[in-house]
Amino acid sequence: MAARAVALGAALLLAALTAGPLAAVLLRAGGLGTLGAPEWAALRFTVWQALLSAGFSVALAVPVARALARRRFAGRGALIALLGAPFILPVIVAVLGLIAVFGQNGVVSRALAVLGGPRIDIYGLHGVVLAHVFFNLPLATRLLLQGWLAIPAERYRLAASLGLSPWAVIRTLDWPLVRRIAPGAFAVIFTICLTSFAVALTLGGGPRATTVELAIYQSVRFEFDLGRAALLSLIQLAVALAAGLVALRLSGGQGFGTGLDRVVPRWDGRSFGARVVDGVAITAAALFLLTPLGMVVARGLPGLALMGAGTWEAAGHSLVVALGSTALCLAWALPLATKRGELFALAAIALSPLVLGTGLFLILRPFVNPFSMALPVTGVVNALMALPFALRILRPEAEAVRRDYARLSATLGLTGLAWLQLVLLPRLRRPLGFAAGLTAALSMGDLGVIALFADPDRATLPLQVYRLMGSYQMEAAAGAALLLLALSLGLFWIFDRGGRADAGA
Repeated sequence: MAARAVALGAALLLAALTAGPLAAVLLRAGGLGTLGAPEWAALRFTVWQALLSAGFSVALAVPVARALARRRFAGRGALIALLGAPFILPVIVAVLGLIAVFGQNGVVSRALAVLGGPRIDIYGLHGVVLAHVFFNLPLATRLLLQGWLAIPAERYRLAASLGLSPWAVIRTLDWPLVRRIAPGAFAVIFTICLTSFAVALTLGGGPRATTVELAIYQSVRFEFDLGRAALLSLIQLAVALAAGLVALRLSGGQGFGTGLDRVVPRWDGRSFGARVVDGVAITAAALFLLTPLGMVVARGLPGLALMGAGTWEAAGHSLVVALGSTALCLAWALPLATKRGELFALAAIALSPLVLGTGLFLILRPFVNPFSMALPVTGVVNALMALPFALRILRPEAEAVRRDYARLSATLGLTGLAWLQLVLLPRLRRPLGFAAGLTAALSMGDLGVIALFADPDRATLPLQVYRLMGSYQMEAAAGAALLLLALSLGLFWIFDRGGRADAGA
C-alpha cells in the first residue's frame, strides 16, 4: 500500500510538472493557434527523420552490443564508457566534431578528394540523421548491452551443453532479448529525435529540413505566437505517446529467469567468422563515435590555459545541478519503474523544452524573480528530461526482479524497506549505476532552461561555452568545451563503474 502511495505521488508530481507549464502557455496565449503549410511540412520532416534516425540507431546497435557482450579484451571497460560519450556531449560541441570529420573541409572529405572523389555535404536530411545516429547509437547499444549482461550465464552454458548451433542460440536467446528491449529503445530515441533543435538548426540546411522544435522556436522567439507553439507541442506530444504505445505493445515477453550471479565464459561465437564479425562491428562503431571526440579534444587542449575564473565557477554550478538532478531522478524513477510509468514519463521529453521553459517562466514570475531560481529550476527540469531514459534502463530489470522474487519475498514476509534494501536495490545495482551516470552527464551538458533564467552570476558550464563563443573567444570556448566533456565523462564513469555488480560487467 505504501509503495502504491509513493508511486501515485511521483506520478502526480510528474503530471504537474509537464501539464502545468503547458497550461500556463495556453492561458497566456488565450487558446490554441492554427497551422499553415510550413508547419505541416515541418511535422512531416520531423516524423520522417525521427523514424530513420531511431531505426538506424537501433539496427546498428544490435551487432555492436552483441559483440561487446560476448567478447573480453584489454580496455573493454574503457571502450564501453567512451562509446557512451557522444550521447552525453553538449549538442553544439558534438556537431562541431562531426563537421570536423564529415564536413566539406573535414577529414573524410579531404581523404576523398585525395582519392579523386567528391566532397561530402553534411547539411540536409542525411546530415540530421547522421548526427542523430551519432548521438543515439551509444544509448541503444548500452540498453541492449545491459539486457545481454542480465541473461544468466547458465543459459549459455546450457546452450553449449546441448550443442546448439549459432542460429539456434540467436533464435532462443538473442532474438527474444532484442524483441523485448529494442522497441522501447526505438520509442525513446524516436522521441528524442522528435524534439531535435540544435541538430536541425546547425545541420538542417534550409526550410526543407525544419523540425517541429524549430517551428516552435520561430513561433516563440520571432512571432511570439504562443498559441501556435502550444499546438505544435501538443501534436509533438501525441506523436511521441503513440510511438510509446506501439513500442510497449511490441516489447512484451518474458525474461530469462534467475541465475547464480556468476561470471561464466561465453561459449557461443568462438568460430573465426564470428570473431571477425564482432571485431568489425566494434572497430567500426569505435571509429564512427570516437573520431569526432578526438577532434574536440585536439581543438580544446590549447584553450584550457585561457579559461578564466568565471568558467571554473560555472563548472561548480554545473556539478551541483548535475548531482541534485541525479538524486531527484532516481528517487522519481524507482516507484515509476513500470510500463505505465515509462509511457507516462515519455511526455517529459516529448514536450518541447522551449514551451516547458516558457511556461515555467510564466508560472514563477508572479511570485519570485525567475532569475534567482535559475539553478534549482534547471536541476528539476534536467531530472524531468532524464526520467524517461532512467525508466527505460530500470524497468526491464525491475519487472524481472518483481516477477522472479515476489513469491519468495512474500513467503519470507519481506515488504517495504526490507524488500527495497535486501532484494530490489542489490539486483538493480548495475542499471541504477548506468542510469545515474547518464542522468548526471546529461544534466552537465544541458543548455535549456538555464538559457532562459540565468544571469551572469548563475551560469552553468554549457552556457559559459556559448557566452565565450558569442564574444568570439573561440579558443577559450574550445577549452571550456573540453572541460565540459571531461566532467561529463567523469561523472558518467564514476556512477556507471560504481554500479557494476562484478568485474565482468
